[in-house]
Amino acid sequence: MDKRKWLLLGAMMASSLAWAGDVSVRWEKPDDYTDIRPTNESREGFRDRVCKELGKVFEGYGKKLPDGVKLEITVLDLDLAGDVRPMMHGNNDVRIVKDIYWPRMTINYVLKDASGKVLSEATKEEIKDMNFLMASHIPTGNTSLFYEEKMLDDWFRNKQRSGAFPKLPS
Repeated sequence: MDKRKWLLLGAMMASSLAWAGDVSVRWEKPDDYTDIRPTNESREGFRDRVCKELGKVFEGYGKKLPDGVKLEITVLDLDLAGDVRPMMHGNNDVRIVKDIYWPRMTINYVLKDASGKVLSEATKEEIKDMNFLMASHIPTGNTSLFYEEKMLDDWFRNKQRSGAFPKLPS
């Protein structure tokens, strides 16, 4: 290949890597969420860690959206997988994970294009994974909340498949 073709190929690859939308997350009244209870750390520290980890999951979806697209998410409620039970002996509680304690989240979202036009929106959308123990889970290492991460990944992927969220150009 001559020099011009290499430059063109490099420019095309660089432009495809530059595609990225923007995702912002707001956590509304996290102290009132259904279940954001810690087992062996402070309530405030656990809440902050959960919001930070799941916020990064949401923000990562920006890489899967076209340039200029903005997704604004407001988390209204969160119910983590499992149920926290007090231990009889010792200081730590324990989170019991059974199929009846599936992860759930309620959100509002607005998806806008670069000009600010609303492409998609939902109010009080329920995200849940009732079969969270049936599927294979390969932890990504991005979060310690892998059931919730998988639930959100499935939700985002389904939004793109249905056309509610745009995909990156092929």
